Amino acid sequence: MILFLRKTGGKMKTGKRSSCIETRLQLLALVGLLASPALYSPQAAAALVERSGKEVVETGCITCHGTGVHGAPKIGDEKAWSKLAARGLSSLTQSALKGIRKMPAHGANSAHTDTEIERAITYMVNQSGGNWAEPISRTAPPARRNGEQIVAAQCVKCHQAGAGGAPRIGDREAWIPRLKNGLAVLVRSAINGHGGMQARGGLANLTDAEMRDAVIVMINADRVPDNPKKAQK
Repeated sequence: MILFLRKTGGKMKTGKRSSCIETRLQLLALVGLLASPALYSPQAAAALVERSGKEVVETGCITCHGTGVHGAPKIGDEKAWSKLAARGLSSLTQSALKGIRKMPAHGANSAHTDTEIERAITYMVNQSGGNWAEPISRTAPPARRNGEQIVAAQCVKCHQAGAGGAPRIGDREAWIPRLKNGLAVLVRSAINGHGGMQARGGLANLTDAEMRDAVIVMINADRVPDNPKKAQK
C-alpha cells in the first residue's frame, strides 16, 4: 500500500491511498508485461501452431509404431490398422490420451494437444490404407482454400472425365441446365449431395463458401492444374 501526506487542520498527516490507486498501478504493470516483445516473438507464435499428424508421428510415434515394438501396430500394416480404424477416431484418441498397455498417455509427450494426437492417429491410419481427413485446429480457423485448389485435389476425380454422369469441368453446355434455378441452388445441391455425388464432394471439411468457389471454377475453368500444389501459387 502506497503512503501519502494529506493536510488536516493545517497539519500534514500520513494516510493510506485508496486501494483503487494500487489496482491501477497493477493494471499498468500488467499492460506493460503484455506489451513485451518477448510475448510476440516468432518463437512464441510458433508454439501456438498445432503440428500436422506427419510431424507428430515423425518426432515421436515413429519410435514404436515404425517397427511395431511392444506390440504397437506398425505403420503400413493395413490388417492391424483396419481393425483399429473400425473403432473410429474418437475411441482411438481416448486410448492414446489415457495410455494403453505399454503406451504412455499422450504418447509420452504431454505437450501434444488433443488435436495433434488426433492428427497423428489419422496420419498413421492413412499410411496404412485408410482415407481419413486430418482434424482441423480447435484454436484457430483453417485457411480458406480457393476453388482451384479444391477442384484439383478432389473434384477432378469425377468431374474431369465425367464419371457417373458428372458434368465435366469447363463444359458449360452441361452446367447451364443445372443453373436454371440459380447458382445458390446448385451449390446447395453439391453441399447436400446429389445422385452419385457424396455430400460436399466426399470432403466433409469443405465449407459452404469453399464449395461455392469450387462450383464456379468447374463452370468457368478451361483447365484445372494436374498438381494441386500448382493451384496454391
